[in-house]
Amino acid sequence: MNLKEIKKVVGSLQSHLFKNSNSFSVGMLKSHFKGAGLQFKEHQVYTLGDDVRFIDWKLSAKTNNTFVKTFEEERNIEIVVTLDVTETLKVGYKGVSKLQAILELTCLLYLLAEKSKDRVRVVLFSEEIMILPPTSGNEGLTLFISTLEKKDIITEEGKVNLEYERKSSVEESKKLALLKSFVARNKEVVLFSDFSELKNINELNKLTYRKNMHTFKMLSPVDIKTKKAFSIFSHKNGRSQIMTAREGEQKDLKGKIKVLNVKDRFLEGFVREML
Repeated sequence: MNLKEIKKVVGSLQSHLFKNSNSFSVGMLKSHFKGAGLQFKEHQVYTLGDDVRFIDWKLSAKTNNTFVKTFEEERNIEIVVTLDVTETLKVGYKGVSKLQAILELTCLLYLLAEKSKDRVRVVLFSEEIMILPPTSGNEGLTLFISTLEKKDIITEEGKVNLEYERKSSVEESKKLALLKSFVARNKEVVLFSDFSELKNINELNKLTYRKNMHTFKMLSPVDIKTKKAFSIFSHKNGRSQIMTAREGEQKDLKGKIKVLNVKDRFLEGFVREML
């Protein structure tokens, strides 16, 4: 995919994402991911209702007006978005796979981060661990999309490649260790997964209760209605291929985990869950 094609996909994504997310999105990012502190912005004339603690008495004494100091939140927040690319993410609803939904949510965070003056770092768990540098806006989207295309996870049109076949997987212990390191460094960590391959339930449960850990379980109608193992079919090299997927039987997954469903308006659902 060349740069012109990437920009075309980026433009299409921007239009789609902001059309389908609501007006609270940017405010959600600012209120949920807190900055490091406050910095002075400017003086304003005191009006009834202003906090008297912020009156600048020295400046007020030199003038005929009473002035208050105003402040703005110091931003420079790094949001670490971790994507666990499993085979079962290919399952979806009416042409929208769980993986596509997760990728759209990640793109939305890139766009919102630019407006809230934050940065997004994406971590991909697929055949290996791939960590992208922190950025935002169009720059972030371009890097993200080109990386996915190089890994054959999406097509040149920016759609999920349902024929993508993961040849190996990252050890769960390494995934959890990396998540813990980002949380310990006070990064705002967002984890998207369907947890179909999760084994170490207790470790994840403990991690999800950290205030800067935001865990989302992406489901489809198949995951909810199917109680046994099932098979789905895809076409690869002109022949049918059977892939086994499971419902997600983590009955003991009791951490602070929020559920999204591809059948619903998951972009708005994500924003609501973060408010």
